[in-house]
Amino acid sequence: MNIPFFTRKPLFKPAEQEQIVSAIQAAEKCTSGEVRVYVESHCRYVDALDRAAEMFAALGMEKTAARNGVLVYVALKDRQLAIYGDRGIHQKVGDTFWNQQVRNILGDFNKANYAGGIAAVVAAIGKALETHFPYDGGTDVNELPDDIVFGR
Repeated sequence: MNIPFFTRKPLFKPAEQEQIVSAIQAAEKCTSGEVRVYVESHCRYVDALDRAAEMFAALGMEKTAARNGVLVYVALKDRQLAIYGDRGIHQKVGDTFWNQQVRNILGDFNKANYAGGIAAVVAAIGKALETHFPYDGGTDVNELPDDIVFGR
């Protein structure tokens, strides 16, 4: 009996993954803040922000010293996304900033520019983090990995 072998098609091409990771690394060079990107095909919840909060905790992002971690959550096939900032950065930028970033990324997503949209929003988040949590070469450490986390 032949059993078919199924492989999952990657959500991003290698060059697109590099574009996103490079954006994360560039953003974090100027701030003590941390940015992560979590991408999956389907969101388990009706509200993507709930899923983003769940993944934020699962990834240990609340453990940054200044509580300045930000998670960009994307469920590509469900066409859902959320940006979840820890309390340190949220107190500085508020809902207006996050809502604007969601509108910005949706503009790129509507043009099927997924990797570019994620990279652009990571850069904007990096600028906000730099403003409120500037890089200090004497004390700053990379507290979280810079890679993209892929879910199911």
